[in-house]
Amino acid sequence: MFTKWFNHHEYFRYGFFILLIFSFILNSVVLQNHSNFFILYIISVIFLGIGFYNKPAWYLILFTVFVVSCRFFLIRDQEDNLLVTFMIYLISYLLITFISAGFMLNVQKVKDDNLELTTALANALDSRDTYTLHHSENVAKYGVKIAEKLNLSKEECSIIRIGGLLHDIGKIGVPEHILTKPGKLTEDEYNVITTHPTIGYEIIKHVTSFHRNGVLDIVLYHHERYDGKGYPAGLKGEEIPLVARIISVADTFDAMISRRVYREELDLAFTLNEIKKNKGTQFDPEIVDVFLSLFEDEAEGKRNIHVFNLKQ
Repeated sequence: MFTKWFNHHEYFRYGFFILLIFSFILNSVVLQNHSNFFILYIISVIFLGIGFYNKPAWYLILFTVFVVSCRFFLIRDQEDNLLVTFMIYLISYLLITFISAGFMLNVQKVKDDNLELTTALANALDSRDTYTLHHSENVAKYGVKIAEKLNLSKEECSIIRIGGLLHDIGKIGVPEHILTKPGKLTEDEYNVITTHPTIGYEIIKHVTSFHRNGVLDIVLYHHERYDGKGYPAGLKGEEIPLVARIISVADTFDAMISRRVYREELDLAFTLNEIKKNKGTQFDPEIVDVFLSLFEDEAEGKRNIHVFNLKQ
């Protein structure tokens, strides 16, 4: 629960202003000079640091001074030296603000480092075959575009990005001579290829967060088909997790428009038509419609095609 909150620092921004306004009304109108509610001002600067962690230092200092001023003038302690008291409050509250901001910066750094590590791992996998270089990165980008068009949350889009980067991680366990074979695969070789979702699942299943957020579903089920004829579990329709259904379309699109060892890249119009023809059989019809709509908006069509042309 707390992790989800930290993924949305804007909640803390709203919380800061709500707490500050509530404290101001409480101490200036309802309970004048009631010192028991000073804790609300402390919580407000914690929210200030977390919510505005990415703002300049002067911004945090300015709002902290304002909070301290409200606390000082609305809750008047019986002190002889008011200036010393104000400065003590200010230093204490500034420490709380910047400790909170530092904590949030560290949380974001860990997230960024994890994403960079995931990207590096995906690129290392793609580099085994020069024909699939950047494939995982492209699939992640296409998947996020579809998710955004479906109005999924930022958190769900982030899950799809990570899952897209890792969707083929199981190919680490597939012999290179099969991955790079220029001709048609034998039945035995194809059966080896179909093990890569399960291998990928086994590789990353120990990452606790992947269990909760759906990344494992993408890795394990991105080759399932809407008609139930996919692998490895033969799931059908909405039995297939939504995130995996999205990546399935993105994966197929990039595979078709990219050059492979056994063929040249396919024409964009042909590729889109093939995806449309497989609506309801290989792919979720709703996701196909959403995906194709990215190309059908006449006013934005040319821009969208450039967005999707991400090959390096």
